[in-house]
Amino acid sequence: MGCLLAILGLITPRIVILILWIFSDYVGRAIDSALWSILGFLFLPTTTLMYAVAQNSFDGLEGWGLVLFVLGVVVDFGLIGGGARARRRG
Repeated sequence: MGCLLAILGLITPRIVILILWIFSDYVGRAIDSALWSILGFLFLPTTTLMYAVAQNSFDGLEGWGLVLFVLGVVVDFGLIGGGARARRRG
C-alpha cells in the first residue's frame, strides 16, 4: 500500500494531497499555516507532499527526511523547467 501511494504521489501529487486533506490530518500535522499549504498545493505539490512525509514519518528535515524533501524539490523544478523548455521549442 505504501509503494502504491508513493507511485501515485509521483504521478499526481495534487490529487494525493487532496485525498490526504479530506480523509486525514497528515498534511495539517506537518504544516501549521493554511497559507503555506495552499501555496505548496499550487506551486510545489511534490515538495509539499514530501515535506509532510518527512515531518510525520522521519522526524523532520534530518537524514532521510531531508533526502525526501530535496527529491521533492528536484521533481517539482524538473517538471516546471521541462514544461518551459517544451514551450520554447514549439
